Amino acid sequence: MKNVNLYELNGFKDLAFSSQLVHESPYMKVLSFNFRAGQKLPVHSHDLEGELTIAVLEGEGRFLAQDDASIPARAGDVLCSRIAEPHGVEADTDMRVLVTIAPPI
Repeated sequence: MKNVNLYELNGFKDLAFSSQLVHESPYMKVLSFNFRAGQKLPVHSHDLEGELTIAVLEGEGRFLAQDDASIPARAGDVLCSRIAEPHGVEADTDMRVLVTIAPPI
């Protein structure tokens, strides 16, 4: 068992979003992403079987989907999706998200 403090592990960057691997095993991958207001992870997908979650820990923004669709996202919201489905994140305020991927890519 291990304990990881996301606030100590991963800070914010002004030029691009910040990402940090939190945990990786044969069963899952966990990543921490920090976005300054206006930064985004463009819509993308992975040609793999599996699922992902994007949990908003702090801040507000949008979960992005294909065809310019978006879903409002704020602290406490969790997006659940197949990993092959197009997904992304855009921050309206400084925003921290935690991504889980199973199985890991």
